[in-house]
Amino acid sequence: MKKLPLACTLAAIAFALPAAACNTGIRPNGTEPNEEIGTLPPAIIIPSETPLPETGATEKLPNEEPNTEEPPVTEEPPATEAPPAEEPADTVKPQPPETPKRTEYLKINASSLTVRTGAGTSYSALGSVEKNILMKYTGKTDDWYETAYRGKKAYVSAKYASVVSLEKADAEVEAVVENGLKFIGTPYVYGATRLHDGKGKLLTGFTTAKFDCSSLMQYIFYNGADVLLNMTTRTQILQGKAVKSDDLKRGDLMFFTNASRKNNTGIERVGHVALYLGDNYILHTASDYAKIEQISSQRWSYFIQARRMV
Repeated sequence: MKKLPLACTLAAIAFALPAAACNTGIRPNGTEPNEEIGTLPPAIIIPSETPLPETGATEKLPNEEPNTEEPPVTEEPPATEAPPAEEPADTVKPQPPETPKRTEYLKINASSLTVRTGAGTSYSALGSVEKNILMKYTGKTDDWYETAYRGKKAYVSAKYASVVSLEKADAEVEAVVENGLKFIGTPYVYGATRLHDGKGKLLTGFTTAKFDCSSLMQYIFYNGADVLLNMTTRTQILQGKAVKSDDLKRGDLMFFTNASRKNNTGIERVGHVALYLGDNYILHTASDYAKIEQISSQRWSYFIQARRMV
């Protein structure tokens, strides 16, 4: 059935209300009710505050309206480069190992080389040195190397010597070594007068013109490191710190026995002392003069102990 417009419906309801009040069920003139009009339905009371929908309008459920608004665009912050990672403050970068410092010496290549007072054969001879020993190296003049011999400046021919090097130690040890280098060639004299009595009291009669092994060590440690060594090898071995042979360092004292004492016991076996320089070299004085030479196999067989004084 075709729906009437809302306005017509309301008008029909308003018209029917008074008629219904006096309706007897009989139409005037004895006519039957008009079937097309039909019986009106009871009145429907619509609250005035309720809005009336317009004809043909489609009611929409809440939240069903399409969202025509575009969602807000969230702007991303501009990309920034990440700062480089900082190293912890207490991180220490590894440093490359330092190259050990070395000191140069003259190595004698002739079986016997004359040591002279000047750079030339016209200068007087001070003495001679044997093959393979080391001497102090301080420079070169023409074909002559400058060195030290018996406490004086001296020269040897560069034709019969070469420059070699040994690893250096700390300044205190090097000062001890330097004091010994000056006296290469100084004659050995058994029982030579010591510089001091072992407690620092200087002795009369001392001279640098002669040394035995323990007096030479006492002298160079006193002047190089202010260390007071006792007067003999058998009392010097009781000083300092014991060092194993495989832990020898430049500046350590090495104590040996000898042919006349090797069968003794205790410290009575001790008969010689030398200053270790490294690479199997020792500075010492024995039966002839002060020198730097390699430790021979025979001397190694006499080795007793090493002591570190500085």
